[in-house]
Formats: sequence, structure tokens, C-alpha cells
Amino acid sequence: MRFGIYVEMQTPPGKSHYDMTWEIFHQIVHADQVGFDVYSVIDHHFFQKFSISANPLALFTAAAQRTRRIRFRTALHTLPLENPMRLAGRIAMADILTNGRLECGLGRGHAWLFDPCNVPLEESRPRYNEAIEILVRAWTEEKFSFQGEYYNVKDVSVVPKPLQKPHPPLYTGGTSDVTYQMAGERGWGIFVPPLLPWSALEGPLNIYKKACAEHGHEPNVVYIRPVYLDDDEDQVRKDVEQALYNFLAFNASPIESLQGEEKKAELRAKGYGFYASGALESLTKLTYDEIVQQEIAFVGTPEKVVEQIKNLQAKGGIAELAIVANFGGIEHWKSIKTQQLFAQRVMPAFR
Repeated sequence: MRFGIYVEMQTPPGKSHYDMTWEIFHQIVHADQVGFDVYSVIDHHFFQKFSISANPLALFTAAAQRTRRIRFRTALHTLPLENPMRLAGRIAMADILTNGRLECGLGRGHAWLFDPCNVPLEESRPRYNEAIEILVRAWTEEKFSFQGEYYNVKDVSVVPKPLQKPHPPLYTGGTSDVTYQMAGERGWGIFVPPLLPWSALEGPLNIYKKACAEHGHEPNVVYIRPVYLDDDEDQVRKDVEQALYNFLAFNASPIESLQGEEKKAELRAKGYGFYASGALESLTKLTYDEIVQQEIAFVGTPEKVVEQIKNLQAKGGIAELAIVANFGGIEHWKSIKTQQLFAQRVMPAFR
């Protein structure tokens, strides 16, 4: 099992964007020093409490100059809102500047991103499908032409080409069965949402595993969970309870922009039914004990978390646990402490 770190760069009101960015930078450097395999960062805009990570490629290329072995993964580029020809070149440049340590998540994006970008929600899936083909061809062909509904290019050469051949490893993520089926068919890795209990994820993951088996691919599931470690269980609760509440509330905060029955009907009709289901809002009502019991977060002593990960590993198909060490406005030193304890006392049990 690989061990990674995932971060959304959740930023409470009043928190300096400068401080938040540099804290994450230093946490990446520390993660490399203590032996984590990969650092994943969301690509997101417009909603500060959820994320200020507007350009993870820039963060990665900077961090690559201070790290030696850790890999970097975007989670995820919102393809329907990008020009795929330009994105292909930016990803390739970042792959070069990270010395071939880049991995790419390619997604349709959160429903709340489309109105601010003036892109109709119903264009999400067809734009996404066209962009995937363009990206792969841009990376692997000297020149190519493409004629689609949204993108038309003739004899274009996208440069530079990525260092990794044929291109950086690809991932996706989301909440729809269509996404899990597609990822399995293509042999892509898949992120699972960091908010949902195993019971809500088992069905989609079975779709993914079945599709992988039918198309000759090994499942590559990235399982994301907030983690906080301390040798004193009582201290754990004191340290992290409010940050966990914030983590769930900050993740749900953009849903306020998608309220109203007419909007919810549109979401259901256009492949974004999860955002109309009330699932995000319901998470904000969970108690601390419910969060811990449902294993939405792994918090406690290192020994307790080792057992939780062993139970997760036994379910099969989990290639990577990506811990969230920075969430809900938690202090920088607490994130570093968890990274250190996890590397010293959890990871050795699996290596």
C-alpha cells in the first residue's frame, strides 16, 4: 500500500492566503523528508473555506525544487472549464520541472464551479470526453487534428511534451457510477470522496473493480481520510474536534450556491444528482463520535489507526491511503505532528 497526503487548502475566514500557501509548501517538504509517496492537491476556485488551491501545478513545481523523491498529483483538473490544448502544455511543463514526478487527476468538476465560469452544466460530460482525447493526443502525437462539438483544431503541435512517456499517470474521481465505470475501463486510478463512509462507497468501488477486471487492469483506488494522531485519546479530541466539524462544514459550504428546487432538478437531470441529495448538508450534522465511529476520519493513537488501516486493506483494491493532515483550519504544527507520527509509527507496519 502506498501512503500519500491529500489537501484541499481549506482556509477559514481571516486566515492569510499567503500563510496558508507557505504552510502547505513546508508540509510538502516535510512529507518528502519523512517518506510519504505522493502529495495530492485539489484544483479549485471561488470558495475560500473549501479551497484556495487555484494553481496546484505552480505549487508542485516550486516544491519540486526542495524535494527529492515524493510525487505530485493534481486532484483534479476540471476539464470542462479548461482549454485542453493549453492545459496539455502546462501539465507537460510541470512534468519536466518536477523531473517526471507528476501525476494528473482529470475530472468533470464540482457543480458549483460552472455558473461562475459561464459554462452550462449540461456541457460538462461532452466537454470532458472531448478534452480527454485532446490531452492524450497532444501528449503523444507531434501534430494532430480534432473536430468535436466544442473543440476544433487542425494540425496543431502542443509543446513541450511531458517527460514521462506516454504521459503522466492518470486518475479521476467523483460520485457518479459513470465515472467509476469509465475509470475501470481505461485503467485509471480513482480518488474516492474524503467525506463518505465505506458503506456509501462500496457500490461505486465494486463497479470500478469489475470494470478493471473486465478490461485487464489492476484496481488503483486512492482512499482519502482525515487523520490526526496523538498518544492521548482525550487530547486527540481536544485538539481536533472543531477542525473536523470545520472540515465537513467547509466541504459543504459551496452548496449554498446551488439551493432551490429548480436548481436541484437541474442537477439531477444533468448528472450531478449527488449535489441535490442532501448528503453534504447531512454531514455537517454529525457528532464527533459519529465521525469517528463511521471512520469518516481516522483519529487516535498510532496503534489504533494501524488497525483501522489493516481493516481497510482487507476490503481489497485499496492501493493508496491518502491522509488529510491539514483540514478545517487546524494549526500548521498539528499537521506536521501527524505527518511525523504517521511516518514513524504507522507506515512501518505496512512496509
